[in-house]
Amino acid sequence: MLIELDRLDVDAVKKLTREDALAIRVRGFIPVDVAEKLADQILGYGFEKYLNAPSIGRIGMAFYEAEGQAPLVANYFESAFENIDELRRRCAPYISPIDLLRCVLDEVWPAGALLETLYGRKMYVGLSRVVTPGVTFLAHHDIFAKDAPDSFQAHSLLAQMAANVYLTMPSSGGALQIWDSELTPDEFDEMRGDSYGIDPALLGEPTLEICPSPGDLIIFNSKRMHAVSPGSDDLRLSLSCFVGYRGPATPLSFWS
Repeated sequence: MLIELDRLDVDAVKKLTREDALAIRVRGFIPVDVAEKLADQILGYGFEKYLNAPSIGRIGMAFYEAEGQAPLVANYFESAFENIDELRRRCAPYISPIDLLRCVLDEVWPAGALLETLYGRKMYVGLSRVVTPGVTFLAHHDIFAKDAPDSFQAHSLLAQMAANVYLTMPSSGGALQIWDSELTPDEFDEMRGDSYGIDPALLGEPTLEICPSPGDLIIFNSKRMHAVSPGSDDLRLSLSCFVGYRGPATPLSFWS
């Protein structure tokens, strides 16, 4: 269920798109000392909270937060390039790990990889997510067609993956938990009520639990239920994006 690599390769990505695996872990995608320096620089400018998941910190805006509301959708697109540049500024003089990931996947995937376009506009990529000690990142799934139900572009995905590069981790806890089960959007919404997610205990034991180290890259099937266990100490900082798949002869796409 987990593919462990020292370097990302096309065969691993294909296995993920075919659902022959739940996740890929690339150890040391960026050096540990660079991860630590990037974390200090990124967090040094502060962070905000998700609009619809206020227990979780973030830098940038996820499209999921817009929830189809026209003013928020407009704000998302209007701030997309500013937010991309903001991460680059916080990472300088180091390369943004998200830019590195975009380059690597473009090189690895035969048809290349590019920034996602929705409603005729380029999307944002490179969300920074901050989980404070003791906070459980509730179980949820991420489905592009649910966030943009009126878009053929979103419905055209054959697979959707989440990619996280980890910069800081607590000394214990903070594990990525994945269940090899898929709830329909209606089933999930019924279970979560007014919350952004559901108590992981309701899903039973996770199929896969991964405790990443700073510098690691993890890519997994985002349509499967996933959560993060509470950390004991220190912030858990990761840089994230989604990777869309529309077939072996079509470019992969990125967005947050």
